Amino acid sequence: MIPVTESRATRPVSALISPAPLRPTPDFGPLDTARGWAVTLVLTLIAAVTRFANLNYPTDARTPVFDEKHYAPQAWQMVTGGGVEDNPAYGLVVHPPVGKQFIAISEALFGYNAWGWRGTAALAGTVLVLLVIRIVRRMARSTLIGAFAGVLLIADGLTFVSSRIGMLDIFMALLVTAAFGCLIVDRDEVRQRLARADLAGRIAVTDWGPRLGVRWWRFGAGVLLGLACGTKWSGVYYIVFFGLLSVAFDVSARRAYGVRRPWVGTLVRDVGPALYALVVIPLVVYLSSYWAWFASESGVYRHAVGNQVGTGGAFAFLPDALRSLWYYHGETLAFHSGLTNSAGNQHPWESKPWTWPMGLRPMLYYYADGTVTGCGEAQCVKAVMAVGTPALWWLALPVLGWMAWRSVVRRDWRYAAVLVAYGAGLLPWFLTLDRQMYYFYAVVLAPFLAMGVALVLGDILGSARPAGIPRSPTGTYLPAPVNERYALGLLIASIYLGLVIANFVWLWPILTGHPISPATWQDHLWLPSWR
Repeated sequence: MIPVTESRATRPVSALISPAPLRPTPDFGPLDTARGWAVTLVLTLIAAVTRFANLNYPTDARTPVFDEKHYAPQAWQMVTGGGVEDNPAYGLVVHPPVGKQFIAISEALFGYNAWGWRGTAALAGTVLVLLVIRIVRRMARSTLIGAFAGVLLIADGLTFVSSRIGMLDIFMALLVTAAFGCLIVDRDEVRQRLARADLAGRIAVTDWGPRLGVRWWRFGAGVLLGLACGTKWSGVYYIVFFGLLSVAFDVSARRAYGVRRPWVGTLVRDVGPALYALVVIPLVVYLSSYWAWFASESGVYRHAVGNQVGTGGAFAFLPDALRSLWYYHGETLAFHSGLTNSAGNQHPWESKPWTWPMGLRPMLYYYADGTVTGCGEAQCVKAVMAVGTPALWWLALPVLGWMAWRSVVRRDWRYAAVLVAYGAGLLPWFLTLDRQMYYFYAVVLAPFLAMGVALVLGDILGSARPAGIPRSPTGTYLPAPVNERYALGLLIASIYLGLVIANFVWLWPILTGHPISPATWQDHLWLPSWR
């Protein structure tokens, strides 16, 4: 058996062709910890500057714009009314409370103003960049590739605008990305535990392989998924997709370390704890997010039992509060189910999911003309449009194709994991095409698109050192000249990142509401579907 501490590059040829099962290289992340954090923090600072600068502009005469008009007042009601919100415009609150609780935090700090209802959104957008850098760095085992992902997300117009408006989608993106990151760390920890068991000769003690112990990162993913469901119900899709991803990671790990019956071992050892961590825990967290509603006397449908619902029936054994919450959810579901095109619900900026990967139908959040000045011409306009940076989003289809090829043909787990996360944010919406949908639903796709493109850039980059150069006993590579392929790949990646940044700078006026002439506004609308 090959020792677990031995690198593939240093194994003898006879070992590589041995019929004995080969163990994975014990490589669980980059070794440049200090440099990795330095790069991460610098890029996060840049993200913070772009997200927070002039955050209180624009507003609608110092009032919220677009759908901020729903969430900012509801969050303020949480601050001033015991944590419970209502929505007089619709008769009931149509989204769970967590996203509005986040908004309420900054409103409690800054008051009922633009800084208040946008502050935590900007913080979420900043932290999202940090998470993407760290996740990609871990998956690619490269600080440089992680930095690529961070730059791409900083320069994405959709993520940028969503970080500067008091709506729910940036919180969804943050929570599901953080849950994904927890599962990636959990994957590495599982393999580390199996590597130690392999070194100790415990892999073959049973046909199922060893027990893996408490997995706190997976537990953390469950907490985050519960908060995601508490922000929008679409978080349920991620519970399903990420649950399957976690089980696939476990099967792969047990197979890699020579467990005789990896599928049965995963079923016996891992599926039960996975259901607990990724189903039970999210449910508990979701119910807990309604703490203020449970404690209130005036929450929407808080006392539905005895009023809208009878006190008897098959579920009379349940507490009235839970039955009332169930009725409340039924009414919310009926509201969402009725928002269909066939029922006459139309919106000029509606889009369908097949347009989201390339951002073919963006969302206009704010537009003003007539009294606008400051562009240097007689007539000026200002607008805020949520649009993905074309240099990034218009490559989505070829990038997704490459990711699928790498996943299936090359068995590259990194691309497979990112595809699962991307699919969780896109594919379920094809099941309800009659429903009203908007491009801001695609905010959750942005971090995973940035991850995928960064991994592709890593493939273009290649290795900094010629093949066959071994590592030293400390884990670092032995000295060798940088090869020409790497230099060319770095040039291509740098040019591409520069193009994305330049494209983002070009879009800046229509992402921030900067006064521009009507002709300039038209110049920024590249596609007929953007108008």
